[in-house]
Amino acid sequence: MSESNASETLPRETVLIETVSSEFTLLFHKPYGVLSQFTAEPGSAWDTLASWIEQPDVYAAGRLDADSEGLLLLTGNGALQQRLTDPRWGHWRRYQVQVEGQISAEALEALNGGLVIQGQRTLPARARSIAPPADLPERDPPIRHRLNVPTSWLELELREGRNRQVRRMSAAVGLPTLRLRRVAIDLMDGAPPLSLAGLEPGQWRQATGEEQERLAALLRQGPRHPSAGRRPQGRRPRGR
Repeated sequence: MSESNASETLPRETVLIETVSSEFTLLFHKPYGVLSQFTAEPGSAWDTLASWIEQPDVYAAGRLDADSEGLLLLTGNGALQQRLTDPRWGHWRRYQVQVEGQISAEALEALNGGLVIQGQRTLPARARSIAPPADLPERDPPIRHRLNVPTSWLELELREGRNRQVRRMSAAVGLPTLRLRRVAIDLMDGAPPLSLAGLEPGQWRQATGEEQERLAALLRQGPRHPSAGRRPQGRRPRGR
Protein backbone atom coordinates (compact mmCIF):
# COMPACT_ATOMS: atom_id res chain seq x y z
CA MET A 1 0.00 0.00 0.00
CA SER A 2 1.37 3.40 -0.94
CA GLU A 3 1.85 6.15 1.61
CA SER A 4 -0.87 8.24 -0.03
CA ASN A 5 -3.38 5.38 0.14
CA ALA A 6 -2.52 4.61 3.76
CA SER A 7 -3.81 8.01 4.87
CA GLU A 8 -7.18 7.68 3.12
CA THR A 9 -10.43 7.11 4.95
CA LEU A 10 -11.04 3.41 5.45
CA PRO A 11 -14.40 1.66 5.90
CA ARG A 12 -14.86 -0.99 8.52
CA GLU A 13 -14.57 -3.93 6.11
CA THR A 14 -11.22 -2.81 4.69
CA VAL A 15 -8.32 -5.03 5.78
CA LEU A 16 -4.84 -3.50 5.80
CA ILE A 17 -1.81 -5.66 5.20
CA GLU A 18 0.83 -3.09 6.07
CA THR A 19 1.53 -2.49 9.77
CA VAL A 20 1.23 1.09 10.99
CA SER A 21 4.50 2.34 12.46
CA SER A 22 4.60 3.05 16.18
CA GLU A 23 5.49 6.61 15.23
CA PHE A 24 2.11 7.10 13.55
CA THR A 25 -1.14 8.13 15.13
CA LEU A 26 -4.61 7.08 13.98
CA LEU A 27 -7.71 9.27 14.08
CA PHE A 28 -10.82 7.13 14.54
CA HIS A 29 -14.49 8.11 14.46
CA LYS A 30 -15.68 5.81 17.22
CA PRO A 31 -19.30 4.76 16.78
CA TYR A 32 -21.82 4.39 19.57
CA GLY A 33 -21.59 1.04 21.34
CA VAL A 34 -17.83 0.53 21.03
CA LEU A 35 -15.42 0.36 23.97
CA SER A 36 -12.18 2.36 23.72
CA GLN A 37 -10.15 -0.84 23.99
CA PHE A 38 -9.35 -3.93 21.98
CA THR A 39 -10.28 -6.50 24.63
CA ALA A 40 -13.90 -7.27 25.50
CA GLU A 41 -15.15 -6.87 29.05
CA PRO A 42 -16.43 -10.11 30.59
CA GLY A 43 -20.19 -10.28 30.23
CA SER A 44 -20.36 -7.02 28.25
CA ALA A 45 -22.45 -6.66 25.11
CA TRP A 46 -20.38 -3.68 23.91
CA ASP A 47 -18.23 -4.02 20.81
CA THR A 48 -14.47 -3.34 20.89
CA LEU A 49 -11.90 -1.56 18.72
CA ALA A 50 -10.75 -4.92 17.41
CA SER A 51 -13.85 -5.08 15.20
CA TRP A 52 -12.92 -1.82 13.50
CA ILE A 53 -9.14 -1.40 13.53
CA GLU A 54 -7.05 -4.34 12.36
CA GLN A 55 -3.67 -2.87 13.25
CA PRO A 56 -1.43 -4.33 15.97
CA ASP A 57 0.38 -2.36 18.63
CA VAL A 58 -1.76 0.77 18.70
CA TYR A 59 -3.71 1.83 21.78
CA ALA A 60 -6.22 4.52 22.62
CA ALA A 61 -4.76 7.78 23.89
CA GLY A 62 -7.58 8.64 26.24
CA ARG A 63 -11.01 7.15 26.09
CA LEU A 64 -14.61 7.65 25.14
CA ASP A 65 -17.32 5.74 26.95
CA ALA A 66 -19.05 3.05 24.93
CA ASP A 67 -22.25 5.13 24.80
CA SER A 68 -20.33 8.16 23.47
CA GLU A 69 -19.22 8.79 19.90
CA GLY A 70 -16.55 10.73 18.11
CA LEU A 71 -12.84 11.36 17.83
CA LEU A 72 -10.49 8.85 19.40
CA LEU A 73 -6.71 8.97 18.89
CA LEU A 74 -4.66 5.76 18.84
CA THR A 75 -0.89 5.46 18.86
CA GLY A 76 1.87 2.95 19.39
CA ASN A 77 4.08 5.62 20.94
CA GLY A 78 3.83 5.22 24.71
CA ALA A 79 5.33 8.64 25.46
CA LEU A 80 2.82 10.34 23.17
CA GLN A 81 -0.04 8.36 24.67
CA GLN A 82 0.98 9.56 28.13
CA ARG A 83 1.45 13.13 26.90
CA LEU A 84 -2.03 13.28 25.39
CA THR A 85 -3.75 11.87 28.49
CA ASP A 86 -1.79 13.58 31.29
CA PRO A 87 -4.23 16.14 32.81
CA ARG A 88 -1.37 18.49 33.66
CA TRP A 89 -1.12 19.43 29.98
CA GLY A 90 -4.75 20.44 29.72
CA HIS A 91 -5.57 19.78 26.05
CA TRP A 92 -8.99 21.23 25.23
CA ARG A 93 -11.43 18.60 23.99
CA ARG A 94 -14.57 19.76 22.21
CA TYR A 95 -17.87 17.95 22.58
CA GLN A 96 -21.28 18.34 20.99
CA VAL A 97 -23.94 17.32 23.48
CA GLN A 98 -27.64 16.85 22.89
CA VAL A 99 -29.44 17.46 26.15
CA GLU A 100 -32.97 17.23 27.44
CA GLY A 101 -34.44 20.65 28.18
CA GLN A 102 -33.73 24.25 27.23
CA ILE A 103 -30.25 25.66 27.87
CA SER A 104 -30.33 28.75 30.06
CA ALA A 105 -27.75 31.48 30.58
CA GLU A 106 -27.48 30.35 34.19
CA ALA A 107 -26.63 26.80 33.13
CA LEU A 108 -23.91 28.05 30.77
CA GLU A 109 -22.46 30.28 33.49
CA ALA A 110 -22.32 27.35 35.91
CA LEU A 111 -20.63 25.09 33.35
CA ASN A 112 -18.09 27.75 32.43
CA GLY A 113 -17.21 28.46 36.04
CA GLY A 114 -16.75 24.86 37.15
CA LEU A 115 -19.00 22.56 39.15
CA VAL A 116 -18.55 20.34 42.17
CA ILE A 117 -18.90 16.77 40.87
CA GLN A 118 -18.52 13.87 43.28
CA GLY A 119 -16.95 16.18 45.85
CA GLN A 120 -14.38 17.72 43.49
CA ARG A 121 -14.66 20.95 41.52
CA THR A 122 -14.18 20.70 37.78
CA LEU A 123 -11.86 23.06 35.96
CA PRO A 124 -13.50 26.01 34.21
CA ALA A 125 -14.99 24.94 30.87
CA ARG A 126 -16.09 26.62 27.65
CA ALA A 127 -19.80 26.14 27.11
CA ARG A 128 -22.24 27.63 24.63
CA SER A 129 -25.57 26.80 23.09
CA ILE A 130 -25.43 25.72 19.42
CA ALA A 131 -27.85 24.77 16.65
CA PRO A 132 -28.21 21.05 15.84
CA PRO A 133 -25.02 20.08 13.94
CA ALA A 134 -25.59 20.04 10.18
CA ASP A 135 -23.21 17.11 9.64
CA LEU A 136 -24.69 14.94 12.36
CA PRO A 137 -24.75 11.26 11.28
CA GLU A 138 -27.60 8.97 12.23
CA ARG A 139 -26.99 7.00 15.40
CA ASP A 140 -27.65 3.28 15.66
CA PRO A 141 -29.67 2.87 17.77
CA PRO A 142 -31.35 6.31 17.69
CA ILE A 143 -31.66 8.22 20.93
CA ARG A 144 -34.78 7.89 23.02
CA HIS A 145 -36.35 11.06 24.34
CA ARG A 146 -39.70 12.17 25.69
CA LEU A 147 -41.85 13.74 22.98
CA ASN A 148 -43.24 16.37 25.36
CA VAL A 149 -39.78 17.53 26.50
CA PRO A 150 -37.68 19.74 24.19
CA THR A 151 -34.06 18.96 23.43
CA SER A 152 -31.15 21.34 22.83
CA TRP A 153 -27.54 21.19 21.69
CA LEU A 154 -24.58 22.29 23.77
CA GLU A 155 -20.96 22.70 22.75
CA LEU A 156 -18.70 21.99 25.69
CA GLU A 157 -14.91 22.16 25.82
CA LEU A 158 -13.00 20.56 28.69
CA ARG A 159 -9.31 20.25 29.52
CA GLU A 160 -9.70 17.30 31.87
CA GLY A 161 -11.25 13.88 31.41
CA ARG A 162 -12.83 12.59 34.59
CA ASN A 163 -15.18 9.61 34.54
CA ARG A 164 -18.50 10.45 32.83
CA GLN A 165 -17.64 14.11 33.30
CA VAL A 166 -19.72 15.64 30.51
CA ARG A 167 -22.80 13.69 31.54
CA ARG A 168 -22.33 14.50 35.21
CA MET A 169 -21.82 18.20 34.46
CA SER A 170 -24.88 18.49 32.23
CA ALA A 171 -27.01 16.63 34.79
CA ALA A 172 -25.78 18.97 37.54
CA VAL A 173 -27.30 21.95 35.71
CA GLY A 174 -30.56 20.14 34.95
CA LEU A 175 -29.75 19.09 31.38
CA PRO A 176 -29.50 15.29 31.11
CA THR A 177 -27.30 14.16 28.22
CA LEU A 178 -29.03 12.27 25.41
CA ARG A 179 -26.19 12.09 22.90
CA LEU A 180 -22.51 12.89 23.24
CA ARG A 181 -19.90 13.34 20.47
CA ARG A 182 -16.28 14.41 20.76
CA VAL A 183 -15.52 16.38 17.63
CA ALA A 184 -12.04 17.84 18.18
CA ILE A 185 -8.86 17.69 20.29
CA ASP A 186 -6.71 20.81 20.48
CA LEU A 187 -2.97 20.18 20.51
CA MET A 188 -2.50 23.70 21.94
CA ASP A 189 0.09 24.64 19.32
CA GLY A 190 -1.80 27.42 17.57
CA ALA A 191 -2.83 25.24 14.62
CA PRO A 192 -6.36 23.90 14.03
CA PRO A 193 -7.43 21.09 16.38
CA LEU A 194 -7.46 17.48 15.22
CA SER A 195 -11.05 16.77 14.21
CA LEU A 196 -13.56 14.33 12.77
CA ALA A 197 -13.52 16.08 9.38
CA GLY A 198 -13.83 13.55 6.57
CA LEU A 199 -14.51 10.58 8.83
CA GLU A 200 -17.83 8.76 8.97
CA PRO A 201 -18.66 6.66 12.04
CA GLY A 202 -16.43 3.57 12.03
CA GLN A 203 -13.81 5.07 9.70
CA TRP A 204 -10.22 5.94 10.58
CA ARG A 205 -7.15 7.42 8.94
CA GLN A 206 -3.49 7.93 9.71
CA ALA A 207 -2.40 11.37 10.83
CA THR A 208 -0.97 13.37 7.96
CA GLY A 209 2.73 14.17 7.89
CA GLU A 210 2.02 17.66 9.18
CA GLU A 211 -0.21 16.35 11.97
CA GLN A 212 2.38 13.74 12.93
CA GLU A 213 5.07 16.41 13.17
CA ARG A 214 2.80 18.46 15.42
CA LEU A 215 2.26 15.43 17.64
CA ALA A 216 5.99 14.74 17.78
CA ALA A 217 6.59 18.37 18.74
CA LEU A 218 4.42 17.90 21.83
CA LEU A 219 7.10 15.64 23.31
CA ARG A 220 9.65 18.44 22.97
CA GLN A 221 7.54 21.07 24.71
CA GLY A 222 7.34 22.14 28.33
CA PRO A 223 4.08 22.16 30.31
CA ARG A 224 1.43 24.70 29.37
CA HIS A 225 -0.90 24.22 32.32
CA PRO A 226 -0.21 26.91 34.97
CA SER A 227 0.25 24.34 37.73
CA ALA A 228 2.09 21.75 35.65
CA GLY A 229 5.48 20.76 36.93
CA ARG A 230 4.90 22.18 40.40
CA ARG A 231 5.48 19.82 43.28
CA PRO A 232 3.64 20.39 46.58
CA GLN A 233 5.88 21.83 49.26
CA GLY A 234 7.40 19.29 51.63
CA ARG A 235 6.66 16.29 49.45
CA ARG A 236 9.36 14.20 47.83
CA PRO A 237 8.96 13.12 44.22
CA ARG A 238 7.78 9.57 43.77
CA GLY A 239 9.96 6.93 42.23
CA ARG A 240 8.88 5.38 38.96
